[in-house]
Amino acid sequence: MNKTQQKLNIIPLGGLGEIGKNMTVFKYGEDIIIVDAGLAFPEDDMLGIDLVIPDISYLMENKDKIRAIFLTHGHEDHIGALPYVLKKLDLPVYGTALTLGILQGRLKQNGVSSSQLKTVQPGEFIRAGSFKVEFIRVNHSIPDAVAMAIHTPLGVVLHTGDFKIDQTPVDGQVTQFSKLAELGNQGVLMLLADSTNVERPGYTPSEKIVGKTFDEEFRYAKSRIIVATFSSNVHRIQQVVESAVRYNRKVAIIGRSMVNVVNIAMELGYLNIPEGTLIDIDETNNYRLEQIVIITTGSQGEPMSALTRMAMSDHKKVGIVPGDTVIISATPIPGNEKGVSRTIDHLFKLGAEVIYEKSLGIHVSCHASQEEIKLMHNLLRPKFFMPVHGEYRMLVKHSKLAQSLGMPKENVVIAENGSVVEVTKESVGINNKVTAGKVLVDGLGVGDVGNIVLRDRRQLSQDGILIVVVTIDKQDCSVVAGPDIVSRGFVYVREADDLMENAKEKVQIALNKCQENGVSEWSAIKSAVRDSLSRYLYEKTRRRPMILPVIMEI
Repeated sequence: MNKTQQKLNIIPLGGLGEIGKNMTVFKYGEDIIIVDAGLAFPEDDMLGIDLVIPDISYLMENKDKIRAIFLTHGHEDHIGALPYVLKKLDLPVYGTALTLGILQGRLKQNGVSSSQLKTVQPGEFIRAGSFKVEFIRVNHSIPDAVAMAIHTPLGVVLHTGDFKIDQTPVDGQVTQFSKLAELGNQGVLMLLADSTNVERPGYTPSEKIVGKTFDEEFRYAKSRIIVATFSSNVHRIQQVVESAVRYNRKVAIIGRSMVNVVNIAMELGYLNIPEGTLIDIDETNNYRLEQIVIITTGSQGEPMSALTRMAMSDHKKVGIVPGDTVIISATPIPGNEKGVSRTIDHLFKLGAEVIYEKSLGIHVSCHASQEEIKLMHNLLRPKFFMPVHGEYRMLVKHSKLAQSLGMPKENVVIAENGSVVEVTKESVGINNKVTAGKVLVDGLGVGDVGNIVLRDRRQLSQDGILIVVVTIDKQDCSVVAGPDIVSRGFVYVREADDLMENAKEKVQIALNKCQENGVSEWSAIKSAVRDSLSRYLYEKTRRRPMILPVIMEI
């Protein structure tokens, strides 16, 4: 086939119409590469679920064509699914040093080999089949974030990854504007750009703003300071350390993920902590309260996090005392507001001074706002555009923003997870769909909990369960013992004697009818018991508990 007739397929398997679970597939001819493999956290109605990862059925069907996985940065929503993906696909994984350092820890926890991890630096090119991938430094809340210029036989596709434009980054590593402009001058076929903050006008403030706020708060704090932030926000941790050093305070780290990331970042040189500043949490008792800063996890009100356990007076090593200053340096992720509010309330009850309002400058976003997104578009001047990383309304707003900059409407494509976006030199559009969706992780089970199990869990959580136990003579189907009814989460049995006695009568009547009609199939008897009892209980209580008949034969 002539190369001019070849098509590039871009297939998002996650990250579109949602926040998190980012994963994008690029296919040209017989070659496939993957950018990112992230997870999402469960929604409120996903009872008992720990994590959500992308469905990789399409990749399993085409595993012989996959050449490599490329990673933009080390956040969970971009690397968190890899321990599960790499159990099924043995592939080289390319990423920057900190990204792979964090990933290596995740793989080790899950018993997955890290022998295929390959470190790259901004400016490097990696060839993978028909693709040549170039890494370009961008700013984000975690060091070593990169955009990718994916060179294909049809032209360059630029994937921004998560980015913001920070003119004064904490580590001094500014976005490589000259490289982006150079690509724009050479011609970019298609742009895939982060849409997370597209609804925010103006610019996202620099991370250094937060450092100034820390200085102010540290200056006035009379006692111990506890700072909660994301464990991966290495720049934020660096600024806490710098403020602590400035005011002669020792720093202790708690929270498993925080300790892991700090150790990795120090080892790789991304975190500079002067000797003698960092102490073990057990050593804090050797110092006065006003000499201590504790950096912890729990900025999202997670039930098992260190800050939440402190707020509930349930932490083994740290208890909140009156006079503590607690700084929550993060904005609640949508869905986490209640948990964060509950934690803040408990901290106030224990006498802490809690600083959490974003207006105070204790947190800035790590995603580009509208003016920065416009700058990215204008530097690259792509022919085609597909918004990524965002809920559906964000993708629509981003497409309109691109059109306001002069891009023709027909050159913009709004896709969904599983859409096969077909790109030629002259056109872009969606021409097919592949399997894509959510795989639920519950404990050690991956994908063994689906919609039916979740529906049962919801029913159990809302209306409870009734177990009906009856023993039947297999000769004539007569009732030998029972029916007995056990209730959990439906009614308090001791206060509902009449209801339970009447329920037993309804079960008995249903069993008698089955016997009269010569019904001997267990499934039919169970169905009759369930229907009769369900009607009666709904009539009396307007509730629909799960009814589980258990029939024993003698």
